[in-house]
Amino acid sequence: MKKYSFIPVLVLVVLFSAFKTYQYYDINVLRKQYSSGDYTQWPAPDLDSITAINFQDIGHLDAVVYPETNPYSKEKRELGKTLFFDPRLSSSGQIACASCHDSEIGWNDGRRTSYGHNRQLGRRNSMTILNVAYAEKLFWDGRSGSLEDQVNFPIKDSLEMNFHINLAVDTISKIEGYKALFEKAFGTSQISEQRIRKAIATFERSIVSESTKFDKFISGNSEVYSDEEVLGLHLFRTKARCINCHNSGYFSDNQFHNTGLTYYGRPFEDLGLYEVTGKKEDVGKFKTSSLREISRTRPYMHNGLFPHLEGVVNMYNAGMPQPKRKAHQLNDTLFPTTSPILKALQLTVEEKGALVAFLETLESRRHRESPPELPM
Repeated sequence: MKKYSFIPVLVLVVLFSAFKTYQYYDINVLRKQYSSGDYTQWPAPDLDSITAINFQDIGHLDAVVYPETNPYSKEKRELGKTLFFDPRLSSSGQIACASCHDSEIGWNDGRRTSYGHNRQLGRRNSMTILNVAYAEKLFWDGRSGSLEDQVNFPIKDSLEMNFHINLAVDTISKIEGYKALFEKAFGTSQISEQRIRKAIATFERSIVSESTKFDKFISGNSEVYSDEEVLGLHLFRTKARCINCHNSGYFSDNQFHNTGLTYYGRPFEDLGLYEVTGKKEDVGKFKTSSLREISRTRPYMHNGLFPHLEGVVNMYNAGMPQPKRKAHQLNDTLFPTTSPILKALQLTVEEKGALVAFLETLESRRHRESPPELPM
């Protein structure tokens, strides 16, 4: 009896499946359009009416703008870096800002939620500080409006550094070696809360991505992208609808949206922006995180729910959770509603793979920030 090999058949099935996806897109045309250096040649994005107002397309990062009240200096950055790595800003003397924001793993800590004071677990995933200079609001719930202001929050949080900024100032003031650093940064050796805030903010504002594969491609290096990555870029702006929230050179609209992950009325409930504003329309809304360096900053979402990009893409492809009211919640005015921007996308397996491939091109050269020698 003649034996038949199924391997060629499987190969044909895989090739046909890939062809079915690619036949709907002229990759050569898309490559030429997106790498032209001319945004007017790009295909029109698939925008929701809610997000079309004041829309800014994806592109290069603008230069960092430092506040007039806290201009950049090399000396101030160096002081800020030292304070950022100094665990003596915590009550235990064991936890520094760098404990949850590690340059070797994308300036976060790689955990679903971070360990803090006495090894307590925090509520939320530690957001990366990469490109934080472009953020208009800080933290998942937007509780802070500037980097200078946000410094105090982790210091005083009982689940994080469990200290008080005034006590932290006292501690730093007693360290003789800091006086010279403050004098170089500010002109006098005075150590104050305001100066600590400004120095750390200056350091954090300086943590910016270098040029990525994406930046090279849209600047004219048309061959740096594979066909799959070109398709992924196009899908990002069109069928996958990512562009609605992840736009501008920062790849974030700096807004807050409900993605259906509030766990309302269940363990791990988190009401997000509502906890800051008290407005019922803000229940379950969280800050749109930047997608630059996304392949380096796992796990994902405010609760660190997804360890891989593939899982995130699958959930968005399904339209994200759309919670339904139970009988006892029919009159609950705080019951959260998933953003109407989110809907099932019907992406194919190949399209989902292309989208992930594109997202991975938003990573720049890895840079390790060497820890400073702490003053004594």
